[in-house]
Amino acid sequence: MRAAADYVPDALLNAGLFLRSQLAPYPGRTNIMLRCMLTSAIVIVTSMALEVPEIPLSLLVVFYVTQANVVVTRLVGIMFIVGSTLAIGTSILLLKFTFDYPLVRIVVASVLFLGSVYLMRVLKIGVVFFIVAIVIIYVQTFVDRTDQAELLIRAVLWVWVAVNYPIALTLLINSLLLPAEPVRQLKEEIHRQLAAVDAQLSWLIDGGPRPEPISLIAVQHGALTLQQLLNFAAMRSPRIREEQVYRLAGIATVSRLYRAASELQTETFRTSLSSANGANVLLEVRAYCRALDSAVAADHPYRFAGAATAGQRDPVAVRATVEEMLRALRALGDAYAHAASAQGAPAEEPFVAQDALTNPVYVRFSLKTLLAVLICYVFYNAADWQGVHTIMLTCVIVMLPSLGASTQRALLRIGGAMVGSALALLMVVFVVPRVDSIVGLLLMTLPVIAAGAWVAAGPERIAYAGIQIVFTFALALLAEFGPTTNLTEIRDRMVGILLGVAVSTAIQMSFWREGEGDALRQKLAGTLRLVSELLAAPVATDVATGQLLYTQRQLQTWISLGDCGAMLARVALEPSWEEAPQAQLTVRAQTVLAQAREILLAGNALRNLLGVRDPRVHDAAYVGAGMVMQQASAVLAGYSDELAARPPAARPPRRAAVSEALRALEQDAALDIPIEAQQGPSPRAQLMACAHNLVREISALPDWHGVEQFSPNLRELNERGPA
Repeated sequence: MRAAADYVPDALLNAGLFLRSQLAPYPGRTNIMLRCMLTSAIVIVTSMALEVPEIPLSLLVVFYVTQANVVVTRLVGIMFIVGSTLAIGTSILLLKFTFDYPLVRIVVASVLFLGSVYLMRVLKIGVVFFIVAIVIIYVQTFVDRTDQAELLIRAVLWVWVAVNYPIALTLLINSLLLPAEPVRQLKEEIHRQLAAVDAQLSWLIDGGPRPEPISLIAVQHGALTLQQLLNFAAMRSPRIREEQVYRLAGIATVSRLYRAASELQTETFRTSLSSANGANVLLEVRAYCRALDSAVAADHPYRFAGAATAGQRDPVAVRATVEEMLRALRALGDAYAHAASAQGAPAEEPFVAQDALTNPVYVRFSLKTLLAVLICYVFYNAADWQGVHTIMLTCVIVMLPSLGASTQRALLRIGGAMVGSALALLMVVFVVPRVDSIVGLLLMTLPVIAAGAWVAAGPERIAYAGIQIVFTFALALLAEFGPTTNLTEIRDRMVGILLGVAVSTAIQMSFWREGEGDALRQKLAGTLRLVSELLAAPVATDVATGQLLYTQRQLQTWISLGDCGAMLARVALEPSWEEAPQAQLTVRAQTVLAQAREILLAGNALRNLLGVRDPRVHDAAYVGAGMVMQQASAVLAGYSDELAARPPAARPPRRAAVSEALRALEQDAALDIPIEAQQGPSPRAQLMACAHNLVREISALPDWHGVEQFSPNLRELNERGPA
């Protein structure tokens, strides 16, 4: 008898798995949801009691300002206050001098909007001018509702109040009642990853239930999370800023241990426990990891207690991955003394884009956004359809620099608006007729706000949908200070969103398209260069500084792989008049990304074997394996250079490029000392298998020759240069 799941289409099953993974709880998500709920409840009660208009806008601001920790919340809140004040002041001046001259008002507003969108692209604080652009367009809808200047100015000033008092309230709630300090979040994330490492080691030592496996995607996400939290913690704490180099070495070590723990899940590791020495080494590693966890929790420098005897272990009893963990811990133990010579924090992003005055992309983007807004404005006034004023706001919101990012934002806006509208429809029909107090209003709205906050606190691929759920729901039910029974409002908001998405998408696809296909290629080439550098790095088992540099480069590589994955997800969503070429580009990029991960793992496995020299293997074999890594690094560097060329000319590397080193390795391995009564694969066989696996993974890189025919925008990209 077939299960019910056998009759469900694969696409629907995949969508269900995707939503399940995106909606899964993680540390801190409940905290964000509670902060949004508490602030929203106070805003609803305050606005209803004091009759402050624009409650949906106030709730929208609460969700935008409430971030993962106090540092980002304050930063976003301050920028919103500055941006809204600048926007309201500019709008009042605009109305003062152009109220009686509609054509002049539209022209001046268009110029101000154009400049705001341009500054949004080229400045580091672009969110300030995003708010200015939004408010300038939003105010134009007020002008069309009344011909009385006093009422118009009052409405504009109430917008300032509706935006800024929720910001102040949000900052108060996030700072006093439910603070999420980035320093504490960093410690909690380090503890979570080290706990996963401890679980894998405990399973190998003590047995029992098998722990949940650690995937490569989890390793990437963990590395990126640690890097971001360290940056936020440095913004919050002067002490963290002073020790940022050492802290960077610490999170790089934790990330390296977390990645190594993902390889401890195979049954082959359990066979290495046959000797008491092998079990003792695992016990020692677990003790060091727990000591690291305790040191992080107590905010003390980590000291590696076994550094003096680390080089006296029997290499036969120590697996290469375990020895890698020991090397990483030993290097971190000496990191405090060598922190000054280690690689520092990444350079900060410049305040103004370096090509702000030379790259025409920014002006073209501003002109496209203005054109889409003006088309929607003409339709809005010609149809005399006040309910679809969201059409212009939608154009500004979904117009992002990348066509794929715009499509992703548009899909999330539509999906969130549909869910919010459906919930509002159910409430209007079944709940609103029975609500007669503020308590009933809160009981009706807070569950929806909680659901929207849970989605908004999730990964980037679904977060914006949560904001739209709450905003669309509030537009339908909280736009007035009394019960709402008008269903046409729900319809009109949805129509405005759909029309705005359609217009902005058509404009973006028609001319000056900004696809990320070329940028993705460059990003992949840069990631392959990082992998190539890791392959070429010398095996410095006894030099703490060299180990720290390697560990930090490995962290940067995992972060770069995560960035490539996020960019690839956007490129896959880019609409195209020719779907087949776009699909070809996406498939090749996916193959490169997957192979980059495998090459990184294969090279690390071979490097670990080189770090643990088994006395039963001839030294010449290790020299040959080192030559394989060096030649593989050179081949990979050449492939990355060809991939970055315009047009790309990268071809799959031939196995013959490193076959000479492989043959030398095989000949030298034939001179090894005979091994008798060997359990499992011999050290020589492991060395050969790792070398062949590295060559095989590099040879599996895809062919990019002639990719210009699959990239309609490549010629334009070549002309204007990188964005």
